[in-house]
Amino acid sequence: MYTSEQQFPNFDLTNKVALITGAARGLGKACALALAHAGADIGLGLRDVNSAKDLEEEIKAMGRKVIRLQMDVSSLQQINDSVESVMKKFGKIDILVNNVGVAPDNPAEKVTEEDFDLTINLNLKGTFFTAQAVGKKMIKQGFGSIINMSSQAGFIALDDESIYCMTKAGINHLTKNLASEWAKYNINVNAVAPTFIETPGTEPWLKDKDFRQSVLDRIPLGRIGKPMEVAGAVVFLASDAASLITGDIMLIDGGWTTR
Repeated sequence: MYTSEQQFPNFDLTNKVALITGAARGLGKACALALAHAGADIGLGLRDVNSAKDLEEEIKAMGRKVIRLQMDVSSLQQINDSVESVMKKFGKIDILVNNVGVAPDNPAEKVTEEDFDLTINLNLKGTFFTAQAVGKKMIKQGFGSIINMSSQAGFIALDDESIYCMTKAGINHLTKNLASEWAKYNINVNAVAPTFIETPGTEPWLKDKDFRQSVLDRIPLGRIGKPMEVAGAVVFLASDAASLITGDIMLIDGGWTTR
């Protein structure tokens, strides 16, 4: 029980600054909106800086400051330039949501070198170097929260997704390593690991009735997730309420991995 000398959990992100990669749609968009709703000013990392104008206006309508950034995470130059742009506009970065990821759908025996390199470059290389670029700023600040986008695929096998699963398992371990290494700088590093979520990226698969039913059969809660259900966990991990949590990979899978 809390006493009068203790503070209640604080989920408010007012005056905090968040950078979200892959922010134009799906989980990235939901995270940007949820963090803004909680009070944060937002840097939108975009593969095409001319996209997400509607999202920018929606965030402004909440009374938040926002900047759109040309941020293809396969380019270290664009990563570093985007981080510098956020620092120039806001003076700090409190929160990083490392959201970019791809999942070429191929049986293992048919994976091409192009598929392999694309998935590794975006999911692992992009995640690491974005965390590094922001981490350098957070080390100087003496605080920060990094949330990586993992997946239940980092814990289980998904047929025809061997490279994707490998990268998400890698993100899980990277999360733990960075959490350990940067704890002395008061930087929390965690990950969220969703199941299948209703997004533009999963729509082609989930429109297939047989595939959708096979997914539902594996989820004890019996439904496909919504983007804001992932964004809610991101807001929590970004908040002071999660100040003692680091190195955690939070499954948001409706119970899939309990079976």
